[in-house]
Amino acid sequence: MSETPVPPPPGHPPPPPRASPADGLRFAFGTLTTLPVRVGRWDRAAARAGMAAAPLAGLVLALVAAALAWPLLRLGAGPLLVAVVSVAVPAALTRGLHLDGLADTADGLGSGRPPEGALAVMKRSDIGPFGVVTLVLVLLAQVAAVAQLYGQGWAVGATGTAVAAVTGRLALTLASRPSVPPARPEGLGAAVAGTVPAGLAWAVTGAVLAVAVLAGLPDGVLGAVRAPLAVAVGLAAAELLLRHTVRRFGGVTGDVFGALEETALTAALLVLTFG
Repeated sequence: MSETPVPPPPGHPPPPPRASPADGLRFAFGTLTTLPVRVGRWDRAAARAGMAAAPLAGLVLALVAAALAWPLLRLGAGPLLVAVVSVAVPAALTRGLHLDGLADTADGLGSGRPPEGALAVMKRSDIGPFGVVTLVLVLLAQVAAVAQLYGQGWAVGATGTAVAAVTGRLALTLASRPSVPPARPEGLGAAVAGTVPAGLAWAVTGAVLAVAVLAGLPDGVLGAVRAPLAVAVGLAAAELLLRHTVRRFGGVTGDVFGALEETALTAALLVLTFG
């Protein structure tokens, strides 16, 4: 015999209803891209579904970039120019959100200040020397890797950039698990921190790894191994950065999420160029 549900105490609102897949997609695309998507719900349930769907946002951005790369290659543009466009398109479709987070996180880590001071550095609107150097090096690495991939053909370049983009957003899903606290009580970091159950985060990771194997199959056994390896290495690099930032700042912020995305994406791209 089932127990009668106990109503919430007076003054405590009932928990929000479960978020639908549509709510999650709107949250993911509305917060992680500039695509014309209206976020219908801004609560913990929507954040859980949205961060679980974050890899899909990365996939769509990569496909848009690949769609522009195809006519450029057909018109005779070299792999280097195509790589610049492929890196610029996702940056434009996110208004540089993740790159800005990477630069701010680099400035915070490089400041050598205690958590409160480092977080204050990260909230400034300007970019310091650590941020500038980090941005330049990361963008150079991304362009060089993407150029090498597109030098092997459009399909290789499109597949590689898609695997890397999905890996970057998957790092956000894993960073939203309950064991990762927010560094501030407000902001995007606080809104999504701890929203994705660990089981769900690892289930999404398993699905991405399986798809990466399939994506690499056209290149044979080496491709079927290299693509999931790129995902694993990208996530490992992001996890190292995540643990370091949690130790330094006391938790995650929106800027840290951006840094995690760019770190995972760049590491995955570099692995895809090997062999």
